Amino acid sequence: MPIIATHECTAVDDLYLLVDFLNRNLKNKDVIFGLSKSTANEGKMLITLYKASEES
Repeated sequence: MPIIATHECTAVDDLYLLVDFLNRNLKNKDVIFGLSKSTANEGKMLITLYKASEES
């Protein structure tokens, strides 16, 4: 899947709930949000926005 954008932010307990909310409500827009721990900065998370389908 192609990456549209990434953003590094401070890790908070409910961040996964936000990503889940976005994925559930924007699935018909062909985007997927991912959440991972930053390998470069401790205490930070990476939110990645992916394009879910390729245009033909």
